[in-house]
Amino acid sequence: MMRDTGRGWAWTRALLGVMAEEIHLCGEEGAVELVRSLMSTTGEDVEVRKYKRLTDLEVEDSAMGSLEAVQPGDCIVCFSKHDIYSVSRGIEAKGHEVAVIYGGLPPGTKLAQAQKFNDPDNSCKVLVATDAIGMGLNLSIRRVVFYSLIKPTVNEKGEKEMNTISVSQALQIAGRAGRYGTQYEKGFVTTFKPEDLNTLKNLLSQSPEPIVKAGLHPTAEQIELYAYHLPNSTLSNLMDIFVTLCTVDDSLYFMCNIEDFKFLADMIQHVPLPLRARYVFCCAPINRKLPFVCTMFLKFARQYSRNEALTLDWLCRNIGWPFAPPKTIIDLVHLEAVFDVLDLYLWFSYRFMDLFPAASLVRDMQAELDSMIQQGVFQLTRLLKNSETGVSSGTSAAIDEEDFAINRHKQSYLRGGKDTEMPQVGRGRLTERLLAQGLLTPNMLQELRREWTQDDQSEPSDSPTSHTKKPRQKKKHK
Repeated sequence: MMRDTGRGWAWTRALLGVMAEEIHLCGEEGAVELVRSLMSTTGEDVEVRKYKRLTDLEVEDSAMGSLEAVQPGDCIVCFSKHDIYSVSRGIEAKGHEVAVIYGGLPPGTKLAQAQKFNDPDNSCKVLVATDAIGMGLNLSIRRVVFYSLIKPTVNEKGEKEMNTISVSQALQIAGRAGRYGTQYEKGFVTTFKPEDLNTLKNLLSQSPEPIVKAGLHPTAEQIELYAYHLPNSTLSNLMDIFVTLCTVDDSLYFMCNIEDFKFLADMIQHVPLPLRARYVFCCAPINRKLPFVCTMFLKFARQYSRNEALTLDWLCRNIGWPFAPPKTIIDLVHLEAVFDVLDLYLWFSYRFMDLFPAASLVRDMQAELDSMIQQGVFQLTRLLKNSETGVSSGTSAAIDEEDFAINRHKQSYLRGGKDTEMPQVGRGRLTERLLAQGLLTPNMLQELRREWTQDDQSEPSDSPTSHTKKPRQKKKHK
């Protein structure tokens, strides 16, 4: 984790800065020498304990090939939500009950799905998951099946790439099969596609590549020093200047990608905040691909800048609490985003306790939201079917005032052609994309349909006034 190009610095800080007499690290062998080197610079003693796998792991000679070949105890590992949805639906269509685990789910939902799969008395015998199963979950898996070996990654420049998984990732995921203490004394691993099998065998035959450098990030004190000499520079510019001018001990460290930090800095640049608070806000762990989370982040910053507490009442109003159980995938994705917002609130509550005072109540909200998301995941196939038929629970969030013009533009676009029949409104791919991105909510969609109906009734096509209008006469003034 210390070599992660985006958040590696947070792990480096934890290792070097945590105030404890003794620190226990869990990791692969490829990290040992880096940790030794880091600790030698601080004068720490390092003790390495190696543990061997207690059960056998066998790579099968043939690929799975088809979902019809799924067996009890199988875990099909996917690297995208689209694959998670399609594989889950395909397996359930074959008559098998499926448990689902992926990174965006709340911890309680992940545990509930794991317990469902692990329970020998439960009818669910198949798991579909992402590489989220590699950490923090004890699973009774007989065979791991890689649905694909291609995973999206972010390179050192912050660019998204599609690459074959690393040796480390392959070993970590494959090693979940046949774990000691589960009902299976031996584990098996294979691929879904026959053409991937030789690649997997090659990956599993190698040792993890050494981790040679740990991630770093400018500290608040360093940025304050730069700001003192460059008082008119924005925080985003200060970060760029720092990275350009700083010298990194490149034998042990590398500078992490700062694009996420700069993205948040630019988003709240217009909000009046002290530099230290602005820095802390920009260090927040946010998935910037989720517009709803970004919108709430901006609202958090505005409320903080006014020195007004983010009370439970304020939070409920802005996230649209309470919610209905999800009926479509769009509803489920939105509830997952809301859970991330509550996580973000708790993250801030550790740093700004006075203005984020409702931490204990927010945890209660998370527990309630977690159970709702669990309901949705238990009925994933039904949610997928509802998404195709246009059913929705109306789950939505409050819309920011600044979004008004954008929403009006979307409304005029969807209402644009009068030759379009009303039932087609809100059924196209554009609408699904806007819903998924959080730019359009189910409630807004229902409002559009109501407006469309009203317009149709108020302007019938056979009305003479709808086609012939007298031109205005301009009066000339001498």
